[in-house]
Amino acid sequence: IFGGALRLEDLWFAYEPGQPVLQGLNLSVQPGQQVAVVGPSGSGKSTLMSLLLRLYDPTAGRILIDGCDLRDYTLDSLRPQISVVLQESLLFAATIRENIAYGVAGVSPGEIEAAARLANAHDFITALPQGYDTPVGERGATLSGGQRQRIAIARAAIRQTPILILDEPTTGLDNANEQAVVAALRRLAQGRTTFLITHDLSLTTQADQVLYLEQGQVIEQGTHSNLMTKNGSYATLFRMQSALRDESSMVAK
Repeated sequence: IFGGALRLEDLWFAYEPGQPVLQGLNLSVQPGQQVAVVGPSGSGKSTLMSLLLRLYDPTAGRILIDGCDLRDYTLDSLRPQISVVLQESLLFAATIRENIAYGVAGVSPGEIEAAARLANAHDFITALPQGYDTPVGERGATLSGGQRQRIAIARAAIRQTPILILDEPTTGLDNANEQAVVAALRRLAQGRTTFLITHDLSLTTQADQVLYLEQGQVIEQGTHSNLMTKNGSYATLFRMQSALRDESSMVAK
């Protein structure tokens, strides 16, 4: 089982030769730390996630986990060490219980319930007529977006992996669902090396490190408070989003 220490060393990646999407990224993450990766669309955030999952290998440089090059791990040994919660979480035409336990053998009902409680999902599940045995339909069609996301968080929780990747996990949720999902994500990330890829800077304030990417390069790097003090691109975007959020909450009232 991985300890969760992770390093990016002069990491470059290009889908097409001569057109780098990531350029010279360097990062050192201690086990259990949380890293937020932010920046405009097309800045390389999702590409970085793909490299961490080894969907692609770097064009140059390397990714190290616990001091070993990611390329030295087989995919079969790597995938059980990493959980992913995506913007559009994939649920199967099965029961809620089966969706939470998917991919993990010998899970007890108590473990499933504990994962659902961590994910803020237990109450809405038990309110359904069939509870944990409720079928969710193809792609979870019978559930709301917020409910689907909380089932996906419960699935990530039950796998107990040392590394967690969250890709835009609150996009498209209304305010009430977003608050429930964010609370669940914070519990899920506790003690795990976590990469949060997001456009929503309200999620980044508690990260141990924030990377602000632009055109595949790290433009700014530090904690939220460091970057607010620097008063650069991150601080400008954070203030703009805060003002828009305040404005929309005033309208809602």
